[in-house]
Amino acid sequence: MYTTVLTIHSWLRWIAIIAGVGATLAALRNTARTDDSVADRWGLFMMMALDIQMLVGLILYLALSPFTAQAMQDFGAAMRTPQLRFWAVEHITMMFAAVILAHVGRVLARKAKTPAAKRTRLIVCFGLSTLLMIAGTPWPGTMNGRPLFRGL
Repeated sequence: MYTTVLTIHSWLRWIAIIAGVGATLAALRNTARTDDSVADRWGLFMMMALDIQMLVGLILYLALSPFTAQAMQDFGAAMRTPQLRFWAVEHITMMFAAVILAHVGRVLARKAKTPAAKRTRLIVCFGLSTLLMIAGTPWPGTMNGRPLFRGL
């Protein structure tokens, strides 16, 4: 079960990252003028991808992952072990922040009084959200690296 859910989580990251880059680029291209703009559609797709990714990640974190289970047995020791600290705190914190920024950015953009303010809010929030996703991903070659395409 763990391997299957981890594989799904691994593949969903690509959808979330691509959606984040797409939403940020759409806002940068100044396509955020109306409520049904390209930037809004990319932003909605990004939020949906992040929400699904977060749900699968929480299943891993709370129920299936041997790393978090080990970390929760002795949290103090886990904080002194970089690999466990990454999974128990750093990864989940960055990803939660990315999800929150995407949602906040979309709400702030909808409440903006001018198209320029809307665009700025989307660029900042979606851009930071995307950067957090990239920073919190366990890329190959890093201490906690994972394969780019699990299961292949």
